[in-house]
Amino acid sequence: MASKGFRIDDFLAGWVGGASSVVVGHPLDTVKTRLQAGNGYQSTMHCIVTTYRKETAAGFFKGMSFPVATIAAYNSLVFGFFSNVQRSICKRRYGDERHPAGLADVAGASMLTGLVSVSVGAPVDLVKIRLQMQTAGRAESFQLAGSVSTHGVTAAPAGARSLHVANAVRDLNVYRGPVHCIGSIVRHEGLQGLYRGGGAMLLRDVPGYALYFVPYVIFCDLLKSDGAASPHACAIWLAGGLAGSISWVTATPADVVKSRLQADAHLHKKYNGILHCILHSYKTEGIQVFFRGATVNAIRGFPMSATMFLAYELSLQFFRHF
Repeated sequence: MASKGFRIDDFLAGWVGGASSVVVGHPLDTVKTRLQAGNGYQSTMHCIVTTYRKETAAGFFKGMSFPVATIAAYNSLVFGFFSNVQRSICKRRYGDERHPAGLADVAGASMLTGLVSVSVGAPVDLVKIRLQMQTAGRAESFQLAGSVSTHGVTAAPAGARSLHVANAVRDLNVYRGPVHCIGSIVRHEGLQGLYRGGGAMLLRDVPGYALYFVPYVIFCDLLKSDGAASPHACAIWLAGGLAGSISWVTATPADVVKSRLQADAHLHKKYNGILHCILHSYKTEGIQVFFRGATVNAIRGFPMSATMFLAYELSLQFFRHF
């Protein structure tokens, strides 16, 4: 695994790091998503309290099974692609893939990584967000469907009314899980529906990954002991956490647009695209809407990224012993 050229150990270490980070960060990710989608929460604490009162602690872990399975694979792609591209850049520029990468090299590899990551990340994020936004229980959904179905058709026969209720419940997209969610999206919106919000994700991730990996490299160099070949585990943890907070806070405006587009239900679509979402959000809620969830992003970004980078680096050391 330690041979020159393409390496698979970066992909394996990225998988471990990704799985570890999901478990740490998912509860706050749920809060962030609900705040950004604009469901009437007054603040971060109001969202947390409301979620807990209505759904108990389980509400914070909605949609986690899918990210655990997929974000591990997603981060495997991100870290594996980034590391291999960075080595390719060094080999082309300096004639040796082991040559230390400059910040420009890191930034270039990061931005290419952000571009490629959307192909996998957009569907993963979409399903996660649709499941996280599902705040109503089934009983509430049937009650709502019943009220919708009988509005203006109270004289309809019982059989027709029952069919109308069943159709309304189906159309409310009460997802039974990730697989049902994917099937429902494809059925109602086509395959392209899985990439709703993909353009906004590009706006977030292309610069976002540059502001993720570059600060990590800088902080690792600053925190590394004099004469040490590599930073200590504590330095990796701190550097990763700081880089994650910086990246997520600066990416918040694009993340708000992406979350709103992806949370937008097919049957009650509110936004026609990125520009319409930006203009509509600004007109109705002001400039502050694009910084909604920034506090959660800063707090959540630290432990998630700290765990990610530490698990990645330790796993990489383990795999390269073979």
